[in-house]
Amino acid sequence: MSNVLDSFRLNGRRALITGSSSGIGLALARALGQAGAALILNGRNDGKLQAAAQLLRDEGLSVSTAAFDVTDAEAVRQGIDAIEAGQGSIDILVNNAGMQIRGPLHEYADTDWHTLMRTNLDSVYFVGKTVAQKMIPRGCGKIINICSVQSELGRPGIAPYTASKGAVKMLTKGMAIDWGQFGITVNGLGPGYFKTELTEKLVADPTFTGWLVGRTPSRRWGDVEDLGGAAVFLASDASCFVNGHILYVDGGVTATL
Repeated sequence: MSNVLDSFRLNGRRALITGSSSGIGLALARALGQAGAALILNGRNDGKLQAAAQLLRDEGLSVSTAAFDVTDAEAVRQGIDAIEAGQGSIDILVNNAGMQIRGPLHEYADTDWHTLMRTNLDSVYFVGKTVAQKMIPRGCGKIINICSVQSELGRPGIAPYTASKGAVKMLTKGMAIDWGQFGITVNGLGPGYFKTELTEKLVADPTFTGWLVGRTPSRRWGDVEDLGGAAVFLASDASCFVNGHILYVDGGVTATL
């Protein structure tokens, strides 16, 4: 009889993580690598990618890089083709690339709306579809789309971001429905409020931090390492019958009013 812990191992599998030169993306890559996966880091800045890759190599992980723009459909196609031809099949995809542009909705610039939607939503569609087209003939694959507590909840000044992450949630379910028949599972990982480079100002704001800690049942900000176990679960055979699910890692924020 096999040991259930063996089903969490990712040895022999290759994982592409978009937007993974820092922050949550880098933490997710580290966790998948520690579970045995060979990593492919993606971003637009090759210098940052190389620095992140070297950091993980110094930790003993197997890492390569693929610099391409996930908001450009043709660049995505060429980038995925190059990975599959030069390195081998992509077994695990983590659609992590994302951004935030804050502002009151009635004053929001149309250009900012389109920029945010291209990064947060179009990229999930472009990369997800292109990788799925490679996975379908193989009859297997794992796709994890990074959602957010804002897939469920809104706050003042972030309506476009909330709209984009709500759309990613529903796109995840649609992908699961269409591609499950091909042996592909598609799930979402929904982080709550985490301490990253992008949230440094919020972390340092005593008013916001006080509100957040009081609002969160676990009474703290999330650390990016808190996401690793959930990512490994969704990327591994341990979740082979989990499909179309959004797993929130938020300290209980979505459980309470």
